[in-house]
Amino acid sequence: MPRQPAPGTRERILGTASRLFYAHGVRGVGMNRIISEAGTGKNLLYAHFPTKDDLVAAYLDRIRAWRAESARRALAEAGDDPRDRLVAMVAEVGRLVDRSDFRGCAFRNYLAEFPDDPDGADREVAPAAVARAQLAESRATIEALVGELDVDDPAGLAEQLWLLVDALFVQATYRDRDERRRGADAAVALARQLVAR
Repeated sequence: MPRQPAPGTRERILGTASRLFYAHGVRGVGMNRIISEAGTGKNLLYAHFPTKDDLVAAYLDRIRAWRAESARRALAEAGDDPRDRLVAMVAEVGRLVDRSDFRGCAFRNYLAEFPDDPDGADREVAPAAVARAQLAESRATIEALVGELDVDDPAGLAEQLWLLVDALFVQATYRDRDERRRGADAAVALARQLVAR
């Protein structure tokens, strides 16, 4: 009878992989390092995650769920006014990039590391598909909120707000923490100006 894995093994593997992928990039972390640091055997890792793509997709799904909950809380706290909710979305990203352990957006990082990765149309699980879906959902939320406003150019306003979000993630990869905070404050102020028009 095969030995049964200890409870929590999958989560231990995924937690270790998530920490390593975020800190060092997906290309920079081999499966042997994950096996070693998770304290698990190769067979056990591959029983839970048959391929590295499966493990990377699970890592991105994990962050996607965390980001969705963070955005949901920010929107709920902002109330019902779509203008306040749009500003809250930018502010939530500003809080995220202000974290001391922030090393960029995991989704944007993955797509920068693997720009030619297929979109997952022919594979059941594809990290690029998870990353693109997260970014598309975030942008769709902005577009939907802008759609609730009476503005002349909703597509243009949505693009401007999305550029603020992208800019916050990018500037946080090379600026120190005080500069990131100033950038976040500036982005929130600019978002307020944009939605007030």
